[in-house]
Amino acid sequence: MFVIRKSACIAAAIFFAAALFVSFGISKASAAAAEYARYTVVLDAGHGGVDPGVLGVTTKTKESDINLAIVKKLARYFSDAGFRVILTRKNEGGLYGLPTAGYKRRDMEARRDIIEGAAPNAVISVHQNNFIADRSRRGGQVFFREGDANGTALANSIQEQLNAMNNRALSALRGDYYMLNCSRFTSVIVECGFLSNAEDEALLLSEEYQSQVAQAIFAGTLAYFC
Repeated sequence: MFVIRKSACIAAAIFFAAALFVSFGISKASAAAAEYARYTVVLDAGHGGVDPGVLGVTTKTKESDINLAIVKKLARYFSDAGFRVILTRKNEGGLYGLPTAGYKRRDMEARRDIIEGAAPNAVISVHQNNFIADRSRRGGQVFFREGDANGTALANSIQEQLNAMNNRALSALRGDYYMLNCSRFTSVIVECGFLSNAEDEALLLSEEYQSQVAQAIFAGTLAYFC
């Protein structure tokens, strides 16, 4: 269950997105979509290609694959609600060209260029966490750029939805990461769970749980925009 403080706005948007999924009430959904058409979101699936990110503790599943799966689900929610949606990465590959020296820098700079070109209202970078020093760590955690009031508000809003989904009481945290610092636009990083924890890993491999995470991020973002 999601925490909906601005219930009318969020409930309407979620309803209209769901209506599109089942091809019901299209005219009403289209009217609601027009309200959100003025917003652009950039969705960034972290890592990709020769950079797998972290690996699942049990299955060795690549973080990059989970990131992309969640972003694709999230993109559908935003698109069906009327948002203009830009993906930095649309497939399993990276954005670096050839995997030669300096590929990581090229990959990150390509993501920055996509963000700058889109001039978005929000950037959401999706990742998975890893903490081998304490494999009991679980749950989603959101990061924001220090001094960015809008980013802080967006991160807190998404964090609230993730906490409600997982029955946790985590706080959004300041982070000093490239994806937060590479542009002037409102940006957050969402670490959806810990691949160093076997229970979180099993959940994150589930299509159903991936959808729940995407819904939580979507609902939190709508609360921020309302």
